[in-house]
Amino acid sequence: MFCTKFISIDGFAQPLPIEIALQILVNQGPRVPEILELLDWQVEQGFYLMVLERPIPCQPLSAFIKSYVGPIKEDAIRFIMKQAVFAAQTCCQRKVLHRDIKLENLLINPDTLEVKLIDFGCGEILQDEAYTAYCGTEEFCPPEFQMTGKYHGEPATVWSLGLVLFVMLFWKFPTLRELNRIMTKDIEGLSEECCDFMRCCLKTDPRERIELERLNLHAWLKTKEEKISETNYYISFK
Repeated sequence: MFCTKFISIDGFAQPLPIEIALQILVNQGPRVPEILELLDWQVEQGFYLMVLERPIPCQPLSAFIKSYVGPIKEDAIRFIMKQAVFAAQTCCQRKVLHRDIKLENLLINPDTLEVKLIDFGCGEILQDEAYTAYCGTEEFCPPEFQMTGKYHGEPATVWSLGLVLFVMLFWKFPTLRELNRIMTKDIEGLSEECCDFMRCCLKTDPRERIELERLNLHAWLKTKEEKISETNYYISFK
């Protein structure tokens, strides 16, 4: 059964399936290597087809983390996060809200650690008003939606990025106790800057979260990779 939302965008006479429209919008302007490129598309009766870039080699970030042999250094995780943040910022700058940023939707080249954001199937046009429907992975749902039934796009994106970082570090989602601990003290084995970055992203009050446009200015992301210590990320909450 073919059931999808169609929207109108500038430059196209007929409304397009929203996933295609969002891919077109996010690929307009200068090429962004951190976002998977839409090469071609076609709408037929009963289905639509997208021809997408296929990086080789690549795998979902979730699979990469699970299969990695030995500890991943903080500088490597920061390099991945820099790319994820830039992809998210570019989406919002081009008025696209991805709504499902997670490890499974980040493709990584295991040799170079280059990352690409994929799958805009849960996306929406970015708006200033609050959203009252959540479309995305339940574990990444922002707390404000659970508490009030509404959320704004950019603060929710920051929350998702904070969870991506947490899951990369600890291989699990944070409990309320762990979130509270992050807010009050640094975690042994992580740099102060990394802890502060995570703290800025994972504040339960969206008004207190760091703004998406300021994320790339945070001290942790501005640190030179080669200057980071070789401390690994096998950290446990006590």
